[in-house]
Amino acid sequence: MSDDAERKMQFLYALRSKGVTDSRVLSAMEAIDRGPFIRGIFSNRAYEDMPLPIACGQTISQPSVVGLMTQALHISPRDKVLEVGTGSGYQAAILSRLARRVYTIDRHSRLVREARELFDELGLTNITAITGDGSFGYPDQAPFDRIIVTAAAEDPPGTLMEQLKTGGTMVVPVGQSDAVQHLIVVRKKPSGVEYEELRQVRFVPLLEGLGKDT
Repeated sequence: MSDDAERKMQFLYALRSKGVTDSRVLSAMEAIDRGPFIRGIFSNRAYEDMPLPIACGQTISQPSVVGLMTQALHISPRDKVLEVGTGSGYQAAILSRLARRVYTIDRHSRLVREARELFDELGLTNITAITGDGSFGYPDQAPFDRIIVTAAAEDPPGTLMEQLKTGGTMVVPVGQSDAVQHLIVVRKKPSGVEYEELRQVRFVPLLEGLGKDT
C-alpha cells in the first residue's frame, strides 16, 4: 500500500472513531484532500485530527469537527447551503460534494480570494464565495435549506434564523469566545424551533464588520 493510501485510510479511521459514520460525508471527506487548504509550516500536519492556524488569525477546524458538523446537517443533493466563515475553504469544499449549491461568506477578503483559487483548481463549480459580514447572512439568496456557522455566537443569530427555511437545519457553535462553547443543531419546524446539543468545541468568535487582511 502506498504512503498516500495508508494516510487516507488512517484519516478515515480517525473520523469514524470520533463518530463520523455517515457514508456520504465520509466519501466527501475522502474525495477532498485537506492538504491544499493548509499552507506554510503546518502543511505537513494536514492529515492529523487537529485544528491548525491559517491566515488572518483564523484556524482550519479539525477534520472530525468538520465531519460531525456536516453530518448533523443531513444535507440532501437538492439543498442550498449557506456557510458563515469561509476560512480556508475546506468546509465549503466538503459541502459542495453533498449539496446542490453552496454560498460561503467571510469577512476577510484574502481568505475568500485564496479559497476561490482553490475551488477553481479543484473544479468545484457549485460554490460561490463572498466577502462580507456573515453575521447578516446572505439575504440575496435566502432562504437556505441548511446553514453552517464556523464561528461562535453567544446565541444562534436571529438574522440567520430568519434566512433558514422552515424545515431547515442550522449548526452553530454557541458560547463566549473565551470559554467552552457548545455545538448546537437548530431545527426550524412549523411548530417552533428545536435545539440539540452535540458536543463541546472551541471556535473563533463571530464578529461583525469586515476584517483586516493581515
